[in-house]
Amino acid sequence: MGTSGGDQAVLDPRDLVDGSVLEEPTAWFHRLLDTAPVWRVPGRDLVVVSSFDTVTEAVRRPDDFSSNIRSVIYRDDDGWPALVSLGFDDGASSIDVLATADPPMHKGHRSMVLHELIAAKVAALRPTIEALARARVADAVAAGSFDAMAAIANPIPIRVVSRLVGFVDDDPDDLLAAAFDSTALLAATQPVEVALEAMARAAAILDWIGAEVDRAIADGADGILDLAAQAVRAGELDRDSAVVMMHTLLSAGGESTTSLLGNAMWALANDRPLQDRLRADRELLPAFLEEVLRLDSPFRYHLRYARQATVLDGVEVPAGAVVVLLWAAANRDPRRFEDPDDLRLDRAFPRDHVGFGRGIHLCVGAPLARLEAEIVLGALIDATTSIEPGDLPPERVNSLMIRRFETLPLTIVP
Repeated sequence: MGTSGGDQAVLDPRDLVDGSVLEEPTAWFHRLLDTAPVWRVPGRDLVVVSSFDTVTEAVRRPDDFSSNIRSVIYRDDDGWPALVSLGFDDGASSIDVLATADPPMHKGHRSMVLHELIAAKVAALRPTIEALARARVADAVAAGSFDAMAAIANPIPIRVVSRLVGFVDDDPDDLLAAAFDSTALLAATQPVEVALEAMARAAAILDWIGAEVDRAIADGADGILDLAAQAVRAGELDRDSAVVMMHTLLSAGGESTTSLLGNAMWALANDRPLQDRLRADRELLPAFLEEVLRLDSPFRYHLRYARQATVLDGVEVPAGAVVVLLWAAANRDPRRFEDPDDLRLDRAFPRDHVGFGRGIHLCVGAPLARLEAEIVLGALIDATTSIEPGDLPPERVNSLMIRRFETLPLTIVP
């Protein structure tokens, strides 16, 4: 058994890592959904899971599908997806933190982080986010035409996550580069040399974060960094896991909200009636953001590792296979969503998507990301009468993993 659904001959494995396909991937997502909701890529220890039901089933089965990833995907010389090992064996390693940890380890990590992400503490960040949003939007209005990523979507989330974590050296450009370099390792669309370069940059980032963790262990700190340092001193968390945890929060926290903001601004710029509806009724803004998360999921996939031979939706998954949980395709599954490719503000259950993952690995920072996006988009809508595409076309990051704009030229009218 190699596929579920129809004739897998219509599927080209090269599409999985082809940047031109991933630029506008909707048609490809539907080919997967129609043909092979669980697809064993020919000649590769790689399984792509795309339907809503199969993706959510897989996350409920950590005994079969481990989050402890051992390999990442790259694009080989023939344009096919291939795998490169991260150098870990089947035992636990320091990379197994938060998104890449399984129970019971994952529960302890998540509890530590959630201490700082409870509703009251997230709400306490509102004044900081509002001040950043007002300043950045005011500058954009004064400019008239601007790159919305450089002006708004990039700097605000990285400042917020830096404060939340408790980093001292919070130069936004350095932190942003660190966050983006980390997710570049999972792009899947690059040659192996580029993937290895991303690994090397990630190692350098870990050295810097390690110095921050060591400082916190010795002298104390603020935010989640201090909680991690306390756990290390108490023997509840090893130092390397603390470093990877802070690294994960930086990269995921910066990347997810940055992508959400860019995708939301682009959706607004291309739909003037939608802008007018949101200006007339700001209570529709949360529903709008949920649809942006569904249609343009910031993280389009996460990986799982098949601990043992198993079956998913009638498809045999061999032991050791790398399993791609394709959130972005699941969010367009017509068996789950009426008019799956349409942005609708009237869905009965607007959060019933996997734009922030699902199950025990639901993004811990989702409430903060939603708050940031609502504040920033609200400030932009309030300060403008029109948001339009700029003179130059936007550019997206070449990645299977990330749905983020590299540049996003916009023009606004006060």
